[in-house]
Amino acid sequence: MTYSFARGPRATRSANAYASIDLETKVMSASPERLITLLYDGALAAMAKAKLYMQNNNAAGRGTAISKAIEIVDCGLKASINTEAGGEVAQSLIATYELITRNLLLANLNADIERLEAAEKALSEIADAWRSAVDVKKPAAVAS
Repeated sequence: MTYSFARGPRATRSANAYASIDLETKVMSASPERLITLLYDGALAAMAKAKLYMQNNNAAGRGTAISKAIEIVDCGLKASINTEAGGEVAQSLIATYELITRNLLLANLNADIERLEAAEKALSEIADAWRSAVDVKKPAAVAS
């Protein structure tokens, strides 16, 4: 039996379908803490794409990628904050997410790579802190 590998648009659709299934599997099996990590990963990936589009003067691609990052930060990360339990820390985090969103909007509006990098740096620092504090791998049980 022989197999031929898809090329062109069909290959792209196949790869996108596989990536979508992989992400869906991760989401369905994730703990709430891991879901937040996936949101950080998605927002940072969108920002990285936006930077590439910006460097290649692709305004449409930049706009799409930045819009995705804004949606993840605003509708995913910021919306998931429990302000009743979080108190001042939660309010500070909301303010930081709003600043990130503002920088992303201005980066898109003015094709400002410095604003995009500032948003990316701030979100990356929060994501790193989240990973180290909450989303840690549990050590495997030692066999006796």
